[in-house]
Amino acid sequence: MANITALVLDAALFVLLPWGVWRLVHRAIPIVVLPILLGIVLAVMHAPVQAIGIPSVYGNNLGWLAVLVLAFTAGLEMWQPPDANASAHTIPPPPLGRLLGGALVALGGPFVIGSVLVYYFFLPLHGWHPPHVGRLIGSLAIGLCIAVSALPVLIGIVRELPPLQRSIGQLALKLAVVDDAALWIGLVILQFAARGPAALHGWTGLEGVAVILLVALAVIWTAVPVYLAAGSWASMQLGLHELIGAYFAGALMPPRWVARLPVEQVGRFSLIWLAPMFFGHSGLHINGDALTWPSVTASLLLVVISVLAKIGSVYAFPPAPGLTRRQALGVGALLQCKGLMEIVAATILHAQGMLSDFAFASLMVLAVISTALTGPLFRLFAPRTGTDQSSIPG
Repeated sequence: MANITALVLDAALFVLLPWGVWRLVHRAIPIVVLPILLGIVLAVMHAPVQAIGIPSVYGNNLGWLAVLVLAFTAGLEMWQPPDANASAHTIPPPPLGRLLGGALVALGGPFVIGSVLVYYFFLPLHGWHPPHVGRLIGSLAIGLCIAVSALPVLIGIVRELPPLQRSIGQLALKLAVVDDAALWIGLVILQFAARGPAALHGWTGLEGVAVILLVALAVIWTAVPVYLAAGSWASMQLGLHELIGAYFAGALMPPRWVARLPVEQVGRFSLIWLAPMFFGHSGLHINGDALTWPSVTASLLLVVISVLAKIGSVYAFPPAPGLTRRQALGVGALLQCKGLMEIVAATILHAQGMLSDFAFASLMVLAVISTALTGPLFRLFAPRTGTDQSSIPG
C-alpha cells in the first residue's frame, strides 16, 4: 500500500503538475522541460521528497518503461513521415547525397567544436573530469550531447507549425533522423571505446546469442512488446545500454509493419503520462551541490556553443539547394533543440562514469534551456511572408 501511495504522489508531482502548467501556458513550453526543471529545483533546494517515497519504485519502473517505448518509437519514426500533407511542402526534396552531407555537417560541426572546447577549457575545471574514463573520451561524450538533436520533441513542434513554415520543419526532421541514428551509434562506440580491449574479453554464449538476436531483429518479428524487450536485452547483454537496443529494434522493424502500428498515439501517451516521472527523477538525481553558479555559467556557455555551432553549421552547408538565408537559419534553430535525446544520452553517459556530476548537471540545464529556446529562435529566424527570398549560394 505504501508503494501505491508513493506512486500516486510521484505522478501528482511529476505528471499532473507539469501537465497543468503546460496547459496553462498554452503548450508554449515543451512538456519534457517542465518535470526535469522541477526535479532540478527540488534537488538544488534539497527538498525532502524521499520522506514521502519519491522517487517511488513503481514510478521509476513506469518512467523507465515509457522512455524505452519512446526510444523504440523514435526508431520507428525513421520509417514514418510525420506529415503526409504534401501540399504543405514548399521546399523540394533535396538529393539524398546533399541531405546526408548536410546532416553530417550539422552533426559533425557542433560535435568537433564542442569536443575541442570541452577538452581544453571545461574538463580542466574542478569537478569536470569524468570518474571512469580519460579526458579524451569525456570530451567526446560531452561533444556528442552538444551535437544531438531531439527527434521526438521536434516531431511535436513541427506538427504545430503553420503550413507556410512546415516544409522547413520537415527538412529539419529528415536531418534529425540521421542525427538521432548517429547519436545511438556514437553511444555504442563510446561505450566500447571506454571499455577498451576488455569489451570483447570474457564473452560467453549469451553474448553470442545477443549478437544473433540483434541481427535477427532486422528480418523477423513476433509481437511488438517481445520485439522491444529482445532489442533491449540484447544490447544490455553486450554491455551497452538497453535504450540503444530499443532504438535499433524500432529502426530495424520492416516499414510495412511500422505503417500498421499506432506510433504517434503510443509515443504521445508515453511522453505525456508516464515518461515525466523519468524526467523528474533524472532532475532529482542531480547532485544539488554540483549545480553551483560556476556550473550554471558553464551551462550557459554550453548553450551558446551549441546554438551557434548548430545554426552556423547548417548555414555554412545548407542541407538542400536553393534555401534562403532565413530558411537555413530556421532549420538550424530547430535542430539545436536537445530535449529528450540529450537527457537520455547524458543519463546513460553519467551512469557509465563518462560524465562527472558537474558535467551531468550542466548538460541537464543545457537540455532544458535549448529546448525552451527552440520556439523563440525559430520565430526569430523563420521566413516571413514576402521577405528574404535571396538564396544561399550552393
